[in-house]
Amino acid sequence: MPLTSQSLKEDPVLDEKVRKFLSENSRRWYDMNVPETDGRLLYDIIIKNKYKSALEIGTSTGHSAIWIAWALSKTGGRLITIDIDEGRHRRALENFRKAGLDGYIDARLADAHVLVKELKGPFDFVFSDADKEWYKNYFIDIDPKLIVGGCFTAHNVYDRGRRYGAYGGPAEFLQYVRSLDNYETTVNSDGGGVSISYKKSDK
Repeated sequence: MPLTSQSLKEDPVLDEKVRKFLSENSRRWYDMNVPETDGRLLYDIIIKNKYKSALEIGTSTGHSAIWIAWALSKTGGRLITIDIDEGRHRRALENFRKAGLDGYIDARLADAHVLVKELKGPFDFVFSDADKEWYKNYFIDIDPKLIVGGCFTAHNVYDRGRRYGAYGGPAEFLQYVRSLDNYETTVNSDGGGVSISYKKSDK
């Protein structure tokens, strides 16, 4: 059931801090971060569905994680985010602290190929934005840990006909997830291309 404004956890001080941080850093998100349009999309999906247990595969320096964690601060949730690069991981930790969201984020420096298999879950929201050729593998590893009603999203995924993400790993992943009867998948192409797959049933 979608959250109403009355059921959100309101924290005007935190909201102002996050908004200020995002505004001041709006032109500094390099290193494979998502555009603001996609950050807002992830935020809206979490708020709408009252998700609380989120996983991000591919932190980069933390732009998408900040949007995800900001939403989770309102639903009472928490994010696990994974990156293999030590430099990006350190910068992300600093960004989380400056945004005031470090208390909602469990940032792990690890090989996602290994850690995703080991995580127990359950999760209700997943954002995949790591190595594109592994998208299908990440999904297969996470699927049993994603609750019914949960959502698996992936970045740089486009419907066929778009230049980037319509081939290789993203295309293979999209074809696979669309073949599953228990998932309903759409693609949002307003920003960097985000596939949105809702789990309708276990089988």
